[in-house]
Amino acid sequence: MPKIIGGSLHEHREQTRQKLFAALSALMAERGFDAITLAEIAQAAGVGRTAVYNHFPDKEALLVGFITHETEQYAASLQRALDDLDDPVERLRTYVSQQIQLKRVYHLAPGPELRSVLSRQTQARVREHVVVVERILRDILTDGIASGVFPAQELDTTVPLVNACLSGRGVPEDGPERERAIEQTELFVLRAVGVTAVPSDERASTGAAVDEPANDGRGDDEPADDDRALTAAIPA
Repeated sequence: MPKIIGGSLHEHREQTRQKLFAALSALMAERGFDAITLAEIAQAAGVGRTAVYNHFPDKEALLVGFITHETEQYAASLQRALDDLDDPVERLRTYVSQQIQLKRVYHLAPGPELRSVLSRQTQARVREHVVVVERILRDILTDGIASGVFPAQELDTTVPLVNACLSGRGVPEDGPERERAIEQTELFVLRAVGVTAVPSDERASTGAAVDEPANDGRGDDEPADDDRALTAAIPA
């Protein structure tokens, strides 16, 4: 019988899962999901290969478990950051900055994109956890529309566009350039959802002139430049 880690069988199982998640994360960052095996993950985690099957039947199940864990942790942290904020604009700013700072290994891993190497069933399960975060954005926008801060819009279109923009937005690792990139991305998303003004001190610090009317002479049905950029950010 294998040695029990922790004070109980539950703690043992949880710590074993955490070791497997950490090993998966590190190996994915190094080589990509498609290039590693379950045996290599078990070895890196210091877990017997047979014992792994007590937790996950295959590599894709381990990936789903990892993404589930990461998403739940992130969603809880994001919700705590939003709980003390009432202003829809500040809530949206917080959502944007949190999303930018989040480093999700399953998005950054080298090699083919995950959707090209996962089964349809696993892709669907991964998508379920993306929806958890999307729901938070949807709630922010719904409240903003209800209070009149954001104009009425089709959220089934807006929500994935905003998240596509954020998931495809690279920012510098540190320094003033990073802070400026985050600020500019926040302002871009605010304009994209219809916020046409920000406090003057923020305009001065970012050099952004965003308090002009949204209509710049185009027809009502002609997309703005920001709309085109968001559309271009959607993964193929």
